[in-house]
Amino acid sequence: MKSLLGKKLGMTQIFDQTTGELSAVTVIQVGPCSVVQVKSEESDGYNAVQIGFGDARASTTTLPMRGHFQKAGVMPRKLLREFRLDAKPEFEVGQELTVELFQGVVKVDVTGVSKGRGFQGGVKRHGFKTGPKTHGSRNYRAPGSIGQCATPARVFKGARMPGQYGNVRVTTHNLKVQQVDIENNLLLVGGAVPGARNGYVIVRVAE
Repeated sequence: MKSLLGKKLGMTQIFDQTTGELSAVTVIQVGPCSVVQVKSEESDGYNAVQIGFGDARASTTTLPMRGHFQKAGVMPRKLLREFRLDAKPEFEVGQELTVELFQGVVKVDVTGVSKGRGFQGGVKRHGFKTGPKTHGSRNYRAPGSIGQCATPARVFKGARMPGQYGNVRVTTHNLKVQQVDIENNLLLVGGAVPGARNGYVIVRVAE
């Protein structure tokens, strides 16, 4: 098992343990995650483990999911994810997985949902250059010409235009693990990770 669920708590600064330089890090609460279901090729056709993270109220959990958690003997969880495995899982239903899994790991990949910024223009969404500000110009942030004339007389699919910006699944690769706090289930990784504060993330061991 090389993945766990967590929550982005925010950013801070620490001194790098190897270089001694002050570096920005993101603090992620990783686990404890409860094993809710274990799947194998014999029973389900593939090997996987389903884990849950974050306490949820039973009153806000649907009846089918409430029964699913009761069968596993764990409290209802806010986030539930399934991870496929190459071999038969060696986990037991109800087992708790903590940040100790990343002890000794050098780099991780973090997946989250980026901040949603709504409908934005080409300058902010794609980094387009702006037009002239003087001599009566009225197309300072306008996208400008997007197509051709007689041939092919259409706009190609995939042209960068204004539209919805953010609120998509993003993965940041090869973030250096700066510190593992087993007592408080905290993982400090170098740099920024996708999403807003208190957003849920998936942390994997980088390959």
